[in-house]
Amino acid sequence: MGKAEQENVTTVTAFFLLGFGDLQDQQLPLFLLFLLIYMVTMVGNILIVVLIVVDHHLHTPMYFFLGNLSCLETCYSSNILPVMLANLFHGGRGTISVAGCMTQYYFFGFLAASECYLLAAMSYDRYVAICKPLLYAVLMNGKVCLQLVAGSWISGSLAINITIYLMHQLTFCGPSEINHFFCDFNPILKLSCSDTRTIKLLTFFLAAMCSLPPFLLTLTSYAYIISAIVRIPSASGRQKAFSTCSSHLIVVSLFYGTIIIVYMLPKTETLQDLNKVFSLFYTVLTPLINPLIYSLRNREVKVAFRRALAKCCPFERI
Repeated sequence: MGKAEQENVTTVTAFFLLGFGDLQDQQLPLFLLFLLIYMVTMVGNILIVVLIVVDHHLHTPMYFFLGNLSCLETCYSSNILPVMLANLFHGGRGTISVAGCMTQYYFFGFLAASECYLLAAMSYDRYVAICKPLLYAVLMNGKVCLQLVAGSWISGSLAINITIYLMHQLTFCGPSEINHFFCDFNPILKLSCSDTRTIKLLTFFLAAMCSLPPFLLTLTSYAYIISAIVRIPSASGRQKAFSTCSSHLIVVSLFYGTIIIVYMLPKTETLQDLNKVFSLFYTVLTPLINPLIYSLRNREVKVAFRRALAKCCPFERI
């Protein structure tokens, strides 16, 4: 009887992303809003990468990390927003194959884990610059920076590879509706008719390893940074020191703050819509504000942009 029931099970081959389908009257405004966000995100992050590559004044450890962060945010947005825009264009909900859903979750998990380590590397860079300025050139040489960045990308890849391998062993036999705007871990597991206890336990451990150490390193770095800034005697000195790390601190606070809220909230149906709203912060808004914060608050980036603009569009003085 059990074998006969297994043979009659229909395997799901595609999921329905419900997204913001309950806001039927707002589909066009939401589509235009997220399209604008996507365009600004892509242009801003790509511009930062180009400026860092072509302007030798920005060939420093801080901007090397920033260029990698902008590259990561470009990939992050391109993994989430095009699917969301297509769904909004077709009425708020769309179809995605199981393989496509797994692929989207793979890149989401890979990039999110890599960002945790990359933000920690950037906080360590700011710690050395402010707390050990005389040793900065030695401690943050090119080899060390390359190792930190490579370690960030590799660490993110290792963790998600294990998770995605286990997820490919799951069976989906209905229902097939994901009440989210992208393929996240918990919404996917809710649809599986396999035993998910092992993958939940292992993924919890991997997620803790990918987020907790870099988060603690970031907190520790900023504890030392703030302590060093407070001891600076002059107000102008304190302001200058804090300005070198305030942009990064804003990005870190928004990224970790919203992730903690989303994954600490109880997984109930009544909080599902609130979960979607907070998910927008670290999937959509963080990649958007990254180039805005680092360009609008950073004098060196603005100067580099003016230099690049002058080279591309030279005007003869009359």
